[in-house]
Amino acid sequence: MKDPMPTRPARRVLIVSPHFPPINAPDMQRTRMALPYLGAFGWVPVVLAVAPDLVEGGVLEPLLEKTYPSDIRVIRVRGIPARATRWAGIGSLWLRCGRALRAAGDTLLRREKFDLAFFSTTQFGAFTLGPRWKTRFGLPYVLDYQDPWLNDYYSATHTPPPGGRLKFGFSQWCARRREPKVLRGASGVVAVSGSYGAALARAYPWFDAGITTVLPFGAAEQDVATAREHEPSVPLVPFGDGHFHHVYAGRCGPDMSTSLTIVFRAFKKFLASRPAEAGLVRFHFIGTDYAPRPFGRNWAMPIARAEGVDGYVAEHCYRVPYFDALYYLSHADALVAVGSNDPTYSASKIFPYVLARRPMLVVFNSLSPVIPIANAMNCGLRYAFRDPADIDALADEVANAWFMSGKMREVVEIDPSSFLPYSAEGMTRALAGCFDAALGRHRMKP
Repeated sequence: MKDPMPTRPARRVLIVSPHFPPINAPDMQRTRMALPYLGAFGWVPVVLAVAPDLVEGGVLEPLLEKTYPSDIRVIRVRGIPARATRWAGIGSLWLRCGRALRAAGDTLLRREKFDLAFFSTTQFGAFTLGPRWKTRFGLPYVLDYQDPWLNDYYSATHTPPPGGRLKFGFSQWCARRREPKVLRGASGVVAVSGSYGAALARAYPWFDAGITTVLPFGAAEQDVATAREHEPSVPLVPFGDGHFHHVYAGRCGPDMSTSLTIVFRAFKKFLASRPAEAGLVRFHFIGTDYAPRPFGRNWAMPIARAEGVDGYVAEHCYRVPYFDALYYLSHADALVAVGSNDPTYSASKIFPYVLARRPMLVVFNSLSPVIPIANAMNCGLRYAFRDPADIDALADEVANAWFMSGKMREVVEIDPSSFLPYSAEGMTRALAGCFDAALGRHRMKP
């Protein structure tokens, strides 16, 4: 895809991304991948971030800083170190550094002209800077919903929320107070799932879901190429040891119980049918918990234990460097892409798996946006569940089609053109279009 040349003077966008390279965190990926392309679509970015050493438990990965242009201006602020607040049970990055982000943004906007602010983070407190800057400086803003701010999934399913019920309850109390005002002032919303705009419209009848642009995170071919040449400093998967290694890299949790049970139950059937062949199979789950050391928990292993196959499963719950994760994906014998019981779960995870070009087993909720995307790209062997009642039937199908038939050894080639809309460049083109539309809406308002 050839980069277009801007046909109008470039506009300036202030991107608020508290996590930013060299910190490896999922919620900075949209910003990082967009930076090489935004200029070609007429937008000059400036990034407002938190200093890396202020991010508690953050994985430092200097190689990430080489993936965007060196002339991108990044303003890094300081706040309260976690060691000064952890005694009181406070680790939230926003609570510790939000005031510093606000002050730095205020100072910058008093001195320089920007056309738009873009809040791309799961530190939802940062969204509250949008109405402040719009009132003080006339600056329109766009919100990036990478997760729901208000989330009833855990209460509806009685699933333990991340961080515990007390902290999650406090965050939801804050969301109920703040989200309406923030949304009312927004000129645009970006969402990783198509369900988010509809959910916001149900919660707030005045909200126009038409201002929502659905954009999963893209994936960059260059990242995977870099990862193939990269060697993890502490290897977690013993490639070349004679075993057949399945790899999953990313978050797990109790909401993935159905998809994990399907995979492990299917493998158990394979093990019972062909013990010698199945005995060479191994599963590796990497970076499955967001909590910093020593608070991380295993999520895949308890389900493997319940299915009686834990001897074939290894789990490293702590986050690993981004290029380590891509290395494991691109060198695996096969990939396991498992999804949440929550149908709104983001489709973004599937794209690095696709670029790894390995045999892939996909098990997601039937209502997840992953399923139509995976079907359109014809990637891997795909199974969709509706609820736990589907486990036994799908486990039989996976056992036969994936393990026993040998599909786990077959790479399915995808049509490169089918991936273009989901590439980093394609996603940035759509993001720039969202910025243009948001600026147009702002100018049309009386």
